[in-house]
Amino acid sequence: MNLLELARKNIAGSAFRSWTVGLCALLVAALTLATSLILSGAEDSLRLAAERLGADIVVVPEGTEAKVESALLMGTTTRVWMDEETLDAVRAVPGVQAVSPQLYLSTLVDAACCAVSDMFLVVYDPQTDFTIEPWLKETIGEGLKLGQVVGGHYVFVPEGEQNIQLYAYLLTLRANLEPTGTSLDSSMFLTMETARDMARISESMALEPLVIPEGKISTILLQVAPGFDLDEVALEIMHQVPGVTPIVSTNLFQAYRQQMTSLRTSTTVSMVTTLTLSLATLALVFSLATNERKRELGMLRAMGATREFVFGSLLVESGILALAGAATGIVLTVMITSLFHNLIVNTLNIPFLLPSLQGLLGPVAGGIGLALLCITLAAMVPAYRISSMEPAMAMRE
Repeated sequence: MNLLELARKNIAGSAFRSWTVGLCALLVAALTLATSLILSGAEDSLRLAAERLGADIVVVPEGTEAKVESALLMGTTTRVWMDEETLDAVRAVPGVQAVSPQLYLSTLVDAACCAVSDMFLVVYDPQTDFTIEPWLKETIGEGLKLGQVVGGHYVFVPEGEQNIQLYAYLLTLRANLEPTGTSLDSSMFLTMETARDMARISESMALEPLVIPEGKISTILLQVAPGFDLDEVALEIMHQVPGVTPIVSTNLFQAYRQQMTSLRTSTTVSMVTTLTLSLATLALVFSLATNERKRELGMLRAMGATREFVFGSLLVESGILALAGAATGIVLTVMITSLFHNLIVNTLNIPFLLPSLQGLLGPVAGGIGLALLCITLAAMVPAYRISSMEPAMAMRE
């Protein structure tokens, strides 16, 4: 009889022990993977969102920092305005190389062209833009014309249609951006010309007209000239341009980063608690199991089995249970995070991007490895003790 066959029969012969060990492995692997998916996915979302904006500094109306960040990350409906003349004032600050305005319009609810309930409209100026336009020219070879838009990852043309209709206006979807895990995935990017034409048509054709405040913008994206320090330029903007707040790109989404720090602390405490309880439970289970099986293992030794064979059989048995429990926990975690992604985002109020299959390999290996390590450590001491006993002594106890 080989080690695998012996381990299989021992597992089948003690359902309670097997289920207990498997459940501990499931919890350890599931918690490890869930923590990794949410925290690393949230960090990726924040990084990609900042990169998607493509600005060294984002200038927002004073006191609206949290609103703008919430709009960009979570799609929260917001109306923030500042005078268009602010653009020239910011452009005149030393160290500013390029500026481009953006306008945030009403969020559409239950839009038929979006895989999520809300869609965020971002209007940009193609003459000064340095974020969307370069990507368009690289992707489709040209910028957007009148009536053309770029969509986030979840924006699509409704089935059976050739265009997207918003505010009674027909829009042509030219391209989709890569996913970020934030509200940018459900956003639509359009030029100022298209937005104003849509507003004009909506006044007479739409049930709810699109309102664009005259002479107003929502934010200013800017690039800093080489050789200038971002923080110093931001400080100069605060001193020279009243009524605005500059946010350096590395400081974007600070409220969400702080929330992630709290989440990381709480999940670390949960993991340490789970690992401690699991190790204690597993150590107790394996100690009881080896005590019950002293006579059986003593007979194996008397029949010629070596200490190494007995020790190995116990570790193989624990390894099989660890792998089975961990694999189940991995599958359940992936299914839950995929199916209930939006619910988790809304509950935690932090966006996170699900990894690709390739990116999933590392967290999955970590979850399985940690579960296997915990169970092996818990089984090693009882296994060594029982395998080291003399056969006659083991059979008498």
